[in-house]
Formats: sequence, C-alpha cells, structure tokens
Amino acid sequence: MLLARCRRSVVLALLLLGVLGASACNDEGTATDARNGATDAPDGEEPTDPGGAARVADDGDLFARIPQIVSEVEPSVVALILDVGAGSGVVWDAEGLIVTNHHVVDGASEIQVGFADGRRMPATVVASDPVTDVAVIEVDRDGLPPAEFAGALPEVGGLAIAVGNPLGFENSVTVGVVSGLNRAIPGTAPATRALVDLIQTDAAISPGNSGGALIDGNGEVIGINVAYIPPQARGVAIGFAIPAPTVTDVVEQLLETGAVSHVFFGVRPAPLTSQIAQQLDAGVEQGVIVLEVVPGGPADGAGVQPGDVVIELGGEAVRSVEEFLGTLRGRSPGDAVDVRIVRAGDETELSVTLSDQPSAG
Repeated sequence: MLLARCRRSVVLALLLLGVLGASACNDEGTATDARNGATDAPDGEEPTDPGGAARVADDGDLFARIPQIVSEVEPSVVALILDVGAGSGVVWDAEGLIVTNHHVVDGASEIQVGFADGRRMPATVVASDPVTDVAVIEVDRDGLPPAEFAGALPEVGGLAIAVGNPLGFENSVTVGVVSGLNRAIPGTAPATRALVDLIQTDAAISPGNSGGALIDGNGEVIGINVAYIPPQARGVAIGFAIPAPTVTDVVEQLLETGAVSHVFFGVRPAPLTSQIAQQLDAGVEQGVIVLEVVPGGPADGAGVQPGDVVIELGGEAVRSVEEFLGTLRGRSPGDAVDVRIVRAGDETELSVTLSDQPSAG
C-alpha cells in the first residue's frame, strides 16, 4: 500500500510538471493569448447551429461572398490602442458599448478605439470578468453599428472569418473553418479557472486579434477571439474564441450587476491517458484525473484527493476535461453535485457543494 501511494505521488508530480504540454501551449508549455503572448488564466448547454455556412452556400459560391460578408461586419469591429499593447473589440450596441477581452484592457491606463471610418476616441472600462476573459468598454459616441451575436454554437466545419487588429494592422481578415467545439485551455494554478467551451479555428489569429470577431457565413459573430497556439509550437497555428452565447450571457450579467457568477469545484483536472492509468494502477481507462485539490475548496471539503479519477459528475459520464468543465458550467454556486470517483481501483461516490469562483491572484 505504501509503495502504491508513493508511486502515485511520483506520477502526479510528473504530471504537474508536464501534463499541460498536450493542451494549448507555446514552446514553454503554456497557453498564449492573442494580444502579446501572455499566459492565459474563462450556462448550460447551447445547441449547435446546423445551418451556418450551408445556408449561405445555397445562395451561391460562399467563398466569392466573403468580401461582401466582411464589408457588412467590418464597421462593427474596432481596433484598440492601449498604453500596454493593442487589441480588438466588437460593437455591442449603438450607444457606445464595445466587447473585448479582459486581458486586453487589464492594467491599461489609456484606451483608444479606432473605428473603421478612421475616427479615434478614448474609452473607459465599464466592467470586466477575468474568469471568462470578457470585458465591456464604452466610448462617447452614438449611432454605432452593433454586431449580431449568434444565439447558438456553430457547426464544426463551417466558415470562420477572423476580423481584428493583429500586430496593429487594422481591419485585417483571415479565413478558415470551425475546427472544433468545447475546447479547454487549463488554468496555470489550482485557483485559476480554465477557459472552457471554446471554439477552435484554423483561421489565423495573431497578437492584437484578442477581443476581435470570429464570424460565420451569415455575418453573425460566433465568437470573440481570445487565444492561439503559435505555429512553431505544433507546426500549425490554432486559434480559440469564446462562443457568442457565452459572451452574451457574460455581458448581460456585467451590465446588470457588474459581476458574473461562476461555479467553483476546486480541483486541477487533467486527461486520463491509458499510459497514466497504467502507471497509477487506476483501474479505469476513461475519466479525469485530479492533479491538485484547492485547500479549503468544495472538493477538499467533500474528501476528493489528488490522484482520484472522476468518472461521473452529476449523473453524467466524464471522459475528458472538456466534459468535466462543461458539466460544471451548467451548475450554479450552492448546488450539490454527486461525483463518482475511482481511488486506487475502488469506486466511491461523494457529494460536492459548489461555491463561487474565488478571485485569482
């Protein structure tokens, strides 16, 4: 028993040092945001939109229509020029509200907004949420053209057009497809929530694209660009965007109360590979392994331990970190959720009472 416990501790220590290398990372093994390469710390299930680009394709050649789609959306995408860097934003309403990323405006003392018509105006931060990396800023200008945010997730394989301010080149456009849904970028510490349920795209996203629009073949904003994996890390650039339904929910909460409610489970999860399962003698081949437990957090209070493998959450099977985080996203602080775990080959069920996400830092 002592030998097995020591072996599990060694494996977990190694995982803590290197497990995130298989997830969104740069050469140093960490996720990067689309503004300046900094490390990123992001209810309910939304339906996918099976129409997407296909509806436009029925009316003619979709590729040939891209310039028209861009011309319609471009006035709703702005460039952000800050004393700490550059970024992008998307017009939320006609009265001057603009959506961007928290990491774009975080720490900035001066924000200038550049519009498609060439005008420049100062902006102030209205509210911001570091957990989902969404922020709302405001300019003193009426009559802005608000973007149309999609009410559902896009279809994998659908057209994805990124519009923004990469490297200071305003109104830049790159084109790709929606490569995947429900992607997650793990946090860098136990108390730092991961960005979850992201859209993955191969449309080129570069520093400065953060906060800009990812749009579909109907000209709807399907996501707010937030992060990317540099091409040198895996041979090809991979971009990520916060889905429009998430953005809409967060913005509405920010405008109503100035804050966003998030559930907190209190663990650092990682994928359970067959190799790791064998090394830990886990007794299962699918699930999510608990690398760390936040002291005093909900999971800690319920008896969850490092090395436990979560195989079921709230009655739903857990086969990946994405499924684990996605299931939590449909819960609220104060909810009690049943968790089935495997510890040293034995199954047991615990009840975890979720809390509010603590502030990072």
